[in-house]
Amino acid sequence: MKTPDYIAELKPYTPGKPIEELEREYGISGSIKLASNENPIGPSPKALEGIMAALKDLHRYPDGSNYYLGKRLAEKLKVSVDQIVLGNGSNEIIELIVRAFLREGDEVIMPEPSFLMYEIMVQAGGGKSVKVALKERVLDLEGMAESVSSKTRIIFVNNPNNPTGTIVSRADFEVFLERVPPDVIVVVDEAYIEFVQDRTCPIGLDYLDGDKTVATLRTFSKAYGLAGLRIGYGVMKEGLANLLNRVRQPFNTNLLAQVGALAALDDDAFLNKTVSDVHKGLSFLYQEVERLGFRYFPTQTNFFLIDLEQDAKIVFEKMLRMGVIVRPMTAYGYPNYIRISVGLPEENQRLVEVLGKVR
Repeated sequence: MKTPDYIAELKPYTPGKPIEELEREYGISGSIKLASNENPIGPSPKALEGIMAALKDLHRYPDGSNYYLGKRLAEKLKVSVDQIVLGNGSNEIIELIVRAFLREGDEVIMPEPSFLMYEIMVQAGGGKSVKVALKERVLDLEGMAESVSSKTRIIFVNNPNNPTGTIVSRADFEVFLERVPPDVIVVVDEAYIEFVQDRTCPIGLDYLDGDKTVATLRTFSKAYGLAGLRIGYGVMKEGLANLLNRVRQPFNTNLLAQVGALAALDDDAFLNKTVSDVHKGLSFLYQEVERLGFRYFPTQTNFFLIDLEQDAKIVFEKMLRMGVIVRPMTAYGYPNYIRISVGLPEENQRLVEVLGKVR
C-alpha cells in the first residue's frame, strides 16, 4: 500500500481515556474531569428539551441545509445566512478550509503552542506548517505577518489562544491584518470568545466585510455545553462560504446537534450563568493557587495554566490517583505546566485540596 510520506508520518491527536476506564485502571471512583475545557454545568436545559422532542425523528436524515439553525444564527449575528457554514464542531470548518484551499507544498502560518489540530490538518493536506512562537504566552502577530510568503494560503489566529488563555489586542490585530495579502485566508478561531472580559479583544465578525479575507470560527462545545453533539460554525465572505458548502458532506451536522444548538442559542439565562460561574470559579482558583505557592497565568477563557516547577506528568499521575483529572502541557512545550478547566464550586475546592497534597 503506497501512502504519501506526509500521511505516514502524521502523529494523530491523542484523546484522553473515558473516566470510567481511568477509574477501573487506577482502582478509584468519584473522579472529576477538569482537563478538556468543558462546561461543568452541563448542557442547556432548553437544548435538552428540544433534543428529547426530536428523538422520535431519528429515522429521518438531518436537514442537509441546516436551514433553521443557519437562519437563527444569521439573525443573532446580523449577517447573511449565505455567510455561514455549519460543521461537525468548528474542527470540521478548519478541515474544510484546508481541504478547499491547500495544495501540497503550500504554507499555513500558525502560533506555537496553540490548538494541536491546526498542524495535524495541514500535514494531512500535504501542506507545510509555519509555526511562530508566542511572546510571553501571547500570539506574536508581528512575527506571523513577517512569515507570510508567496506560498502562504492560510493564517490561524487562535483568539483567545488555547492553551495559554491569552488574547491579542484589537489595535495589534488591525496592524497585522493590514500586512496580510487579500488572497490569504485569516482564520480567527473564537472557540472561547464568550468568556472574554477584556474589551480590547478584537471580534472576528467586525472584519467580515473588509477588504481582507477573515473567517471567524465558533463552537457550541464550550459555553453552550454541547461538546458531545459536535457542532460549530464559521462566518465568512459569501464566496468563501459557498466554496466550503460545496466541499462539506451533505449531512455533516446531525439532527440532534442542529436541534440542540438551535435551542441553546436562545437560552440566554443558561449562557449568562455559565459565564458568571466560570468567572467566579477563576477568582476562587486564582486566590487558592496563589496561596499554595504556585504561579498561575490569568486567562480570558474557562481554563488557565499553572506552573508547577516540576515534571507535570508526574503531578498529573499523582492527581489522577486521587481522582482529579487535569491536562499536563508537555505536548504543548510546557513540561512543568498543567492546564486546569474551571469546574463546579465543589470540584474547584477538591482540585485545590488535591493540588495542595502534591506540591
